[in-house]
Amino acid sequence: MSLVIIGTGLAGYNLAREWRKLNPDAPLVILTRDDGRNYSKPMLSTGYTKGKTADQLAMQTAAQMAEQLKADIRTQVSVTAIDPVAKTVTVDGETVAYDKLVLAQGADPFQPPMGGDGLDRVLTVNDLEDYARFQAAATGKKHVIVIGGGLIGSEYANDLSNGGYAVQLVEPVGRVLPALLPPVASEAVGAALAGLGVTFHFGVSVQAVHQDGEGVRATLSDGREIQGDLVLSAIGLRPRVALAKDAGLAVNRGIVVNRELQTSHPDIYALGDCAEVEGLVLPYVLPLMAGARALAKTLSGQPTAVVYPAMPVQVKTPVCPVVVSPVAPGVAGAWTVDAQDGPNVRASFRNGDGQLLGFALTGSFAGDAALKAQLAKEVPAMLA
Repeated sequence: MSLVIIGTGLAGYNLAREWRKLNPDAPLVILTRDDGRNYSKPMLSTGYTKGKTADQLAMQTAAQMAEQLKADIRTQVSVTAIDPVAKTVTVDGETVAYDKLVLAQGADPFQPPMGGDGLDRVLTVNDLEDYARFQAAATGKKHVIVIGGGLIGSEYANDLSNGGYAVQLVEPVGRVLPALLPPVASEAVGAALAGLGVTFHFGVSVQAVHQDGEGVRATLSDGREIQGDLVLSAIGLRPRVALAKDAGLAVNRGIVVNRELQTSHPDIYALGDCAEVEGLVLPYVLPLMAGARALAKTLSGQPTAVVYPAMPVQVKTPVCPVVVSPVAPGVAGAWTVDAQDGPNVRASFRNGDGQLLGFALTGSFAGDAALKAQLAKEVPAMLA
């Protein structure tokens, strides 16, 4: 059986490793629009803290990965079409055949609608090449405006501050990490970031970005203007579904797959940030790893449903560490604060029957491995 994987991020490469263990000699082709270097995406938001360049964050080249995986890895190519009937993909005008195809394309940064003549100075960091571009643009600069106070924006605010930049963060909701944490835990993280020098603009959005000499001037929704050298947009991600949709596959927020990560076409699968499993789109590492292990078995003739146990998320804000077991939107229940000592917060989300459905730990509580393990055992699996 020949396998074609589209994508060389964590999803694509981890699947390839797991599949190769079970299929030592079967043909494997991996297609990517970037340079195919292997790196850990979560490390992109720790680069300034660790003083790393893009080259230093890369662990292997595409050539090294091709040798390790015994794969034909084609870099900087564009996959323009999938023909599910002929079982081919079109790659820069060439047809590549497959027995099984896996879409591991990840997600694109969400770009909010903004006006102004400075949009070329609004950058995103979603992969290693983006990181290199941002580093080049930020060299010699001092002031960065970060749009978005969720997980990505908070991590970058901490990282850039550690790297010596003055950061202004714009977040429409009145606190950081509003979708993940209860207010008291958000306030602990926000206070710690403020202690690093981060300036917050809560309750507003960026309406326009204008050139201002060598820097930028951002117009906020309340009419105020703030100045910086460049803008980092970190609002969130949107699964890449266009290729699947054009091929007639079912898509919703992500590419719709069943518990075996199979799309609406039996020979095509999706994995990682682009996949939607029973309504869940989980842009985190642990679900991706669980999916890669299960899918490798399924593709090897052992149909295996993916299982998502409770998988706490670590937010990389070292000034105030965070571990959270997120609560799905719309779930009935309430947060309670179980313990608090300054930036150290332990909070739990329980339903009316007292069942633990989620938790949030900040500061020293986030570093308590035994506590994290105990709570994770109490939280029900997302997909059992």
